Amino acid sequence: MTAVISKPDSAEKLQILSADAQYDLACACSTSKDEHRQRGAGGKWIYPVTLPNGGKSTLFKTLISNECGNDCAYCPLRADTKVCRCSLGPEETAKIFLDYYNRGKVAGLFLSSGVCRSADATMDALNTTAKILRQKHKFKGYIHLKIIPGASCAAVEEAVSLATMVSMNIETPGAAHLAKLSKKKDFIKDIIEPVKLISSLTSRGARYERVRQTTQFIVGAADEKDAEIVKYMAALYDRLNMHRVYFSAYQRGLGNESFPAEKAPLNPQSAFTREHRLYQVDFLLRKYGFCESDIIFEGSGDLSLSTDPKELWARNHPEIFPVDVNRASRFSLLRVPGLGPVTVSRILKRRKQARIRRIDDIGKAGVRLQKAAAYLAF
Repeated sequence: MTAVISKPDSAEKLQILSADAQYDLACACSTSKDEHRQRGAGGKWIYPVTLPNGGKSTLFKTLISNECGNDCAYCPLRADTKVCRCSLGPEETAKIFLDYYNRGKVAGLFLSSGVCRSADATMDALNTTAKILRQKHKFKGYIHLKIIPGASCAAVEEAVSLATMVSMNIETPGAAHLAKLSKKKDFIKDIIEPVKLISSLTSRGARYERVRQTTQFIVGAADEKDAEIVKYMAALYDRLNMHRVYFSAYQRGLGNESFPAEKAPLNPQSAFTREHRLYQVDFLLRKYGFCESDIIFEGSGDLSLSTDPKELWARNHPEIFPVDVNRASRFSLLRVPGLGPVTVSRILKRRKQARIRRIDDIGKAGVRLQKAAAYLAF
């Protein structure tokens, strides 16, 4: 039977709901281990983040409700679990957020929820909270709204009209994998169609082109392969105007006892290394000019846990190296292990002023530049 708090006050509800919001990472959280999944002062979940546009901020993150009628096998808040259930009303949520905002504790809001009664009823609570902030309190800052799977087109469009950022979690690469996690969700109807709608509403020249869309994969819960995730990730970026893709390594013990992932070998470090590798691929696709076909997988269809994907590509293309540091294009320099966009920009600027003769001319030769030196010609 579900545990219930008898008439909890706002602070007690926030303590529960903000903690439960930790399971959704499809917000503007950094990939740095120091900038997400951490509890802020006073027991509330306040996230220091790197925004998708590169800026720094702090978000207030909570659920409207942790009541949920869904059956997602990986989720500790699914309908059949025994957790303390409670909800915040829209006025109550707006008031709590504004208190933090007016005291300078946070700069924006990430609002999500379990599915309470129905997808549209839940979206109404999320959207109403945003409307109170936008229309009643004239708040013009950052609001990230979670789109609930199965929500109507009208509810999705209203959320897009109110938010700075929206996210619909894709969860798995394809319907077959989602079927292993939920019997209630329809991959195409409940997830892909809303993602496509958001894409059309926020594409260049559209009414809401200022709004950004993100998503999240649950990694390791549905026996999916990294190659499948990367294929979907590339399509999301290339065809559906996705701004960022996030990854959350499934943590064994959150699912039910019959969940297949609970029977797998317990190796948390491998799970988080796998998550890290997928983030590295994400950066290669978004920032380094790589495409899906450049990514090298092991025979199992997964990324190497021992070697980062950029260095693995370099080892498999010896004909490309060494790269002439004084003549190579930005594109070629970005293929060099150890060089990132900032360092490449520094190289391009420096070589206009004087010839680069050694690695120390680029900067302090730390681990990354020492790695790069082996792939460069001076």
